Amino acid sequence: MNAAVKPAVLVARRAPTEVLEALRAAFEVDYHDGEVPLSPEALRERLQGKVGVYITGTERITAELLDAAPSLRAVCTMSVGYNHIDLAACTARRVLVTNTPDVLTESTADFGFALLMATARRMSEGERLLRDGGWKSWSWDFLAGAEVHGTTLGILGMGRIGQAIARRGRFGFGMQVVYHNRSRLPADTEAELGARYVGKDELLRAADHLVLVLPYSPESHHCIGAAELALMKPTATLVNVARGGIVDEDALAAALRERRIAAAGLDVFEGEPRVNPALLTLPNVVLTPHIASATLPTRHAMAALAADNLIAALTGAAPPTPLNPEVLSA
Repeated sequence: MNAAVKPAVLVARRAPTEVLEALRAAFEVDYHDGEVPLSPEALRERLQGKVGVYITGTERITAELLDAAPSLRAVCTMSVGYNHIDLAACTARRVLVTNTPDVLTESTADFGFALLMATARRMSEGERLLRDGGWKSWSWDFLAGAEVHGTTLGILGMGRIGQAIARRGRFGFGMQVVYHNRSRLPADTEAELGARYVGKDELLRAADHLVLVLPYSPESHHCIGAAELALMKPTATLVNVARGGIVDEDALAAALRERRIAAAGLDVFEGEPRVNPALLTLPNVVLTPHIASATLPTRHAMAALAADNLIAALTGAAPPTPLNPEVLSA
C-alpha cells in the first residue's frame, strides 16, 4: 500500500470530537454522524473499499455483509456485547473483531443497582402517579414496595459487571449474594464477595432480587422464560442489564400482569429500539432505553478504546481488546 495514502475506514455512528480527530489522523474517514443508524443497505454501500469499521451495538455485521465488503479487515465495536457481529464469519474471513470491556464495568453496575432500587421501591410507578395528579392522600400501604437491604440478591452471570453488582449488594446493603455462572468463581473471589454458588433453579427460587448480567448467545436465548419465572417468588423482582434476548418478554409480561412476580426493571429489549407492547402497559415494570453505561466519562472511554482498537488493528500493533486474536497470528 502506498505509504502516502491513508487506509479508508467507516465510522458508522456519531463519535466524540477527540476520538474522531485521532481516527482522522490515521485514516481516511467516512463519517456517518446521524442519530439514526445506517440501514443494512446503506451500511453495505458505505463499506465498499473500507478496511475497517467503527460501530456500536446497533450495526449488524453478518456473513452476507462481509462477503459484500471483501476489503474489510477490522470491525471495532463500541460495546462489550458482540451478538450483533457474526464472530465466526469474521474469523473465517480473517477479519479482526474487538470490543470495549472493563471501561464500563462500574458505571453499568451503578445503573444495574439503581434499576434494582427503582424496581423494588416502585419509583417509576410513583413518579407517573404523581405527574398524572393521582397523589391524593397517604395510607400505610401507599406504593409500598419490596425491601432491599438484608434480602437475597441473585445474580445470573458473574463476570466483571456481575461481581461489581455483588459488591454493591453485599457491602452497601448487607444482602446475601447467590449466583449462577457457566463456571464457578475461584474460592477466594467468592469469599471476597460473600457470594455462594448455586444451581440455576435454586438461584431462581432463592432470589428476592434477580439481576441478569450474562452474555447473549444462542444458548442463553430466552433462558428466562415461563418455566424459569414460575420458580421465582411472587414477591421477587427481576432486573435485566445484559441483553434483551435473554428474556422471553411475552412470558415476562404475562408473569407481571398476573403478579406471579412482583416487578421487573429492563434496560435492554429483544427487538430494541422497539419495545414489546405488552410491557408498555404494565405499571410494575421500569423501562429504560439501554443506558446502563451512559455516563459521559464512560462513554468517552468506550469510544476511545474502540478507536484505539481500530488504529492498532490497521497499523500492525496489537489491539487492546481483540475478540478473535487468532486472526492476528494468521
